[in-house]
Amino acid sequence: MAARDFLSIGEVLINLKPEFPDVTISKIRFLESEGLIAPDRTESGYRKFYDRDLERLREILRLQREEYLPLKVIKERLEQSANGPRPAVEEKPVHPEDEVAPPMTDVQMTGQELAQATGAGLELIEELESFGFLRPQKVGEAKFYDGDALVILRILTDFFRFGIEPRHLTMYKHFADREAGFFEAIILPVLRQRNPDARKQAGEALTELAAASRKLKAALLRANLRRHVSGP
Repeated sequence: MAARDFLSIGEVLINLKPEFPDVTISKIRFLESEGLIAPDRTESGYRKFYDRDLERLREILRLQREEYLPLKVIKERLEQSANGPRPAVEEKPVHPEDEVAPPMTDVQMTGQELAQATGAGLELIEELESFGFLRPQKVGEAKFYDGDALVILRILTDFFRFGIEPRHLTMYKHFADREAGFFEAIILPVLRQRNPDARKQAGEALTELAAASRKLKAALLRANLRRHVSGP
């Protein structure tokens, strides 16, 4: 029997783990669902990964880890690389405060998978649940975490590196709850309209409000920190 020239998804995972310890089979499947990779299939429907697929996965994971790029941006960059350079166009500058990593939609992770993906312990994950930062869905006795939980936990771990504890961060949770209520009151009149496009308009309004909120908070924080550093 001739040796096969492709890898299974499990073999791909083994190849990637040494360099990317947080990668999981669920993550690889998600990247496929988002159109970033497109492995061939056997007649039985199993995925076939060739060297080009493995290298593309490495590049995607590297861009996520080292440059914190959203998947949409990574996909565009890979397509641009494959098609050659595009004509230069004038683009609006992107500031860090304008970008927030988007949640990985349609992802369901167990507590163990979430811990592996973020480096957080299960005990910490349970503690964050008790403070309301993470809200898993329960299916029988099992608990599953979505893409929002993954994004939130990754951000929280940035704080924990400074010795900050979950209880110190509850002010962010309370502010987010109040802000969500504030935005809901703004878009509620739009949702009450019978216009079939009302929900789309409400979603667009929320996106704009969230972006404005991030920029305002970042600007106020910079101004306050500058005063503290510069003195009165």
